[in-house]
Amino acid sequence: MKSICRDCLHTDDRKVERCPACGSRRVLAHDELASLTIAHLDCDAFYASVEKRDRPELRDVPVIVGGGKRGVVTTACYIARLYGVGSAQPMFKALKACPDAVVIKPDFAKYKAASAQIFGAVRELTPLVQPLSLDEAWIDLSGTERLNGGPPALQLVRLQKRIEAETGLTVSIGLATNRFLAKIASELDKPRGFSVIGSEAPALLAPKSVRVLPGVGPVFGQTLISDGYPTVGDLAAADVRDLVRRYGEHGLRLHDLAHGRDARAVNPGHERKGMSAETTFNDDLTAAADLEAELWPLCEKLAAKARRDGVASRVIVLKLRRTDFRIVTRRITLPEAVQTARALFAAGRDLLRPELGRPYRLIGIGMAEVMEAADAPSALFESAEARALRTETAIDRLRAKFGAAAVVAGRALKG
Repeated sequence: MKSICRDCLHTDDRKVERCPACGSRRVLAHDELASLTIAHLDCDAFYASVEKRDRPELRDVPVIVGGGKRGVVTTACYIARLYGVGSAQPMFKALKACPDAVVIKPDFAKYKAASAQIFGAVRELTPLVQPLSLDEAWIDLSGTERLNGGPPALQLVRLQKRIEAETGLTVSIGLATNRFLAKIASELDKPRGFSVIGSEAPALLAPKSVRVLPGVGPVFGQTLISDGYPTVGDLAAADVRDLVRRYGEHGLRLHDLAHGRDARAVNPGHERKGMSAETTFNDDLTAAADLEAELWPLCEKLAAKARRDGVASRVIVLKLRRTDFRIVTRRITLPEAVQTARALFAAGRDLLRPELGRPYRLIGIGMAEVMEAADAPSALFESAEARALRTETAIDRLRAKFGAAAVVAGRALKG
C-alpha cells in the first residue's frame, strides 16, 4: 500500500495524486506508507475551534481565546493568525493587529471534555498514547494491524474522519519513524492535514533552522548560530566529536536529531515534568502585600491540583512578568517534596522578596520535576508539611462537599 484516499479510504499499491475511486485529490501517498507506526496528533487551533463549533455564527470571523486588559492570547483561530495574532501575544498587541476579533474567555472545562472525547477515540486503537497537552499526543500503533483492520496509516485516516464527524473538530496528523519526525510532520500541513516523513528525513530537515530541534530554545539556538550551525544540515555535517566537545552529551543528541534519529519510545506513563498557575493583573502591582495577595490563591489552586494528581515536588518556581514584558523566573529546591499551599506560598514569598521594588504585570507559581507523592521522602510524613497536608486535605474534602467557598483561608480575604 502506497496511497490512501482521505475521503473514501480507497487504498492503492501505486503512488497516485488523484483517487481512482472517487477523484479526490486528498490522497496520502508515500513509498513507506504501510510500514510507519509512530504518529503525532495535534488538534487545530483547539480552544478557538471548540468555541467556533459551539457558536456557528463565529465560523468566518477572527476569534481569540484569552482576554483581560493585561492578558495574553491563549489561542487564535486561523483567520486571526492571518492578521499576525499568535499564542502568548499580549492582548493589546493582538487587538491592534486584529481589532475586529471576537475575544472569548477560556473555558477549560469545555476544552477538557472535548479533549477526553478525542483521545478516548485514539485509545480505542492503542493504549500507547503519550499526551503532551489537552490537544496533542504521540501515538504508537506498532503491532495493531490485525486488531484494527489495516496498517497504522489507514487507521489514522479513519480516526481523523471519525474525530471530525463525532466532535465537529479537526486534527492534523504526522506519521513517521519516530516521535521527533512525527511532530515535525504534523506541522507541515495544517489545519486538517496529514503528512508523512520516512527515509527522506535528513534531506527534508537540512535547510530548516536549528530552532526546529527539541530542546533548542531562543538562547541555545542563538549560540548554535553563533558557533556556525544555523541549520539542521550544518549540525548533520558537523563532526560528532566536535559537537560533544562543545555541548557535552547534548551535542550527541543534536547530531542524532539532525540525522532524523530519535530513540525515545512513546510512553503513556511518562512523568510530567512540571505544573504551574499564574495570573495577569489588570493594573501593575509593586507592593509586597498586593503581590502576595495574588500569589496565595495561585498556591491554593496549584496545591489542590497536585493533591488531586497525587504528585509533589521539591523544586518551586516563581514567575514574574515586568511591565516591559520581560520574564523573571526564580527557583528554589526545598529539603522535602511538598504539595500544600502553605509550603508553596512560603517558598514563593522567599523568592519574591529580592525582586521587590519594581512594578509587575503577572505572577505565577510552579512545581518543577514533580514526582509521585508516594515516592516522596519519608520526611513528608513527619514534618510541618505533613501537618499542613492533613489540614489542606481536610479542606479539600469540605470544599468538594459544600463548594469552593465553604472554607476560605484568612489570607484570601481582602478588605
